[in-house]
Amino acid sequence: MDKGDWPLGESLAIDASETTWTGTETAVKEQLVEEWDDETLVLGIETSCDETSAAVVRGGRDILSNVIASQTELHGEYGGIVPEVAARAHVEALTPALREALVRADATFWDLDAVAVTLGPGLIGSLLVGVAEAKAIAAVLDIPFVGVNHLEAHIYSNFLGNHDVKWPAVVLLISGGHTMLVHARGHGDYTILGGTLDDAAGEAFDKVARFLGLDYPGGPEIDRLSLLGDPEAVRFPRSMIGEPGFDVSYSGLKTSVINYVRKTESSGGTVNVADIAASFQQAVVDIEVAKTIAAVDHTMVESVFACGGVAANSGLRTGLEQACLDRSITLHCPSIELCTDNAAMVASCGTALLRRGIYTSLDAAPDPNLPLL
Repeated sequence: MDKGDWPLGESLAIDASETTWTGTETAVKEQLVEEWDDETLVLGIETSCDETSAAVVRGGRDILSNVIASQTELHGEYGGIVPEVAARAHVEALTPALREALVRADATFWDLDAVAVTLGPGLIGSLLVGVAEAKAIAAVLDIPFVGVNHLEAHIYSNFLGNHDVKWPAVVLLISGGHTMLVHARGHGDYTILGGTLDDAAGEAFDKVARFLGLDYPGGPEIDRLSLLGDPEAVRFPRSMIGEPGFDVSYSGLKTSVINYVRKTESSGGTVNVADIAASFQQAVVDIEVAKTIAAVDHTMVESVFACGGVAANSGLRTGLEQACLDRSITLHCPSIELCTDNAAMVASCGTALLRRGIYTSLDAAPDPNLPLL
């Protein structure tokens, strides 16, 4: 295919079934790569859950475009994400997102040096949409295909647009599906210090919000209501906050909120939803800030990276900012847009992998349960 045969922004029109992809595990090739410099253009694709995103990133840090098509309204009527609905929506939204990403970046497919895509974890149907498209692009252009771990990509959201971010750091990765503290010494050099023993923080936010009758997604609704409530109105438990180690638990906190509301209503009392939201959020903030600072003391690092959807929470950001300021620790938080799932972080992480000489075979299959380590 000649360059002139592929106009800017057109769909690839490739039949993915024509390519043989039989691998069930990520096949990684390593080689010495020196050409990945600050001008490297990487296309990122993200379809792990309910955001369809395409981005073009230069040098792993400079965002030339970052198009995000959210499915929030689509899933709102169901009160949560419906996997089959999400996958179908990705099929419809991905080609327009790719076209728009290239237009905003003032680039064509032929300007790309590599394509990076989320390989997992996530919803398998959603992952397949992005992976198939990324493989087709890589195969046609004969450029490297890089499968990226979604969790690691969140870490790299801190590097986007910020040339002052440096390793090592304690990473608070906090989202709807994951909550963990990671000691990040450098690119790909991680130790998981602790995580949730039950619900992820974002999951707890959504469950409490649903119980309180708030709209989906629940996290932003609780954050909004918290600004109108008293965070000290109800003293909910801070599970494991004083215990050694870096694990957290949210099932007890969630149950306490439910029991408090039911008891108040059964006794004829009035439930102030804003106060409940603020008090619940403050409990989560206290737990996460305490564990993060304990991890900093343990590792003796001088930087904290916050990332993931819950890192957009205003209370958590304020709590981390104050705690880090008190200890002269540098805190890095991505912009609100980059806390949620996006393709720019995928492209940034993919660039880092390329610089280490790592890329992925076209035989690789998406893994919905792909662990960070």
